[in-house]
Amino acid sequence: MPRFHLPRLLTLFSAVLTVALYGAPVLAGEIEDAIAAKLTVAVPQLEITGVKESEVPGLYEVASSNSGTVLVTEDGQYLLTGDLLKITPQGIANLSEEKRLTERSDTLASFGMEGIITYAAKGDEKAEVAVFTDIDCPYCRKFHNEIPELNDMGITVHYYGFPRSGPNTPSFAKYVSVWCSDDQQSAMDDAKQGRNVDRQNCENPVAEQYQLGQQVGVTGTPAIVMESGRIIPGYRPAKQIAEVLGVL
Repeated sequence: MPRFHLPRLLTLFSAVLTVALYGAPVLAGEIEDAIAAKLTVAVPQLEITGVKESEVPGLYEVASSNSGTVLVTEDGQYLLTGDLLKITPQGIANLSEEKRLTERSDTLASFGMEGIITYAAKGDEKAEVAVFTDIDCPYCRKFHNEIPELNDMGITVHYYGFPRSGPNTPSFAKYVSVWCSDDQQSAMDDAKQGRNVDRQNCENPVAEQYQLGQQVGVTGTPAIVMESGRIIPGYRPAKQIAEVLGVL
């Protein structure tokens, strides 16, 4: 999930420490509401979606729709960012990353498959991946050349639009044109080869897919998301992707 940038962190820490001076100690059962209220006053732009006790005594998880998850002390006085690690008999477990994987997988599942451009596996499907792609990204074009081999190995590729330049840009318009084409796969193939695609416009889900990418933590393309929620960043040859997926 997205993380805070340093300047924003410094502002956030300052605000939280200031607002923590408000209010008296709260009773059990009121703690979550008190934490949410303090952070809402301190950081109005933080879109809080839930507060719950973490598995670490005295720390609460604050989830938001726009800034991931942070940890806050019970009294709301201290805020911690970064990954939460746990020592286990098997070694160090990254609890934060495990949570991100689950949230990312759930978010993609909730979004559904409507409006996705899919290159289906040939024969029995052994795995599927969600790929956030940009028409003009050189490595996205290189990845696109791997799709026939991925399909032959039983891997289905679901394309989500993620024009890195954002809405109202030529790259965004190209993806819309591809999506609005009568034959989306042929149009995508042409666009990925640098060939012109007839300019078209229609009601389309490209903006929603772009926002979905931001929500699940896509920062570059291609971003290959496994069913587990793990992101494989950047270009990878088909055989390497298949190995990661456990297909080979």
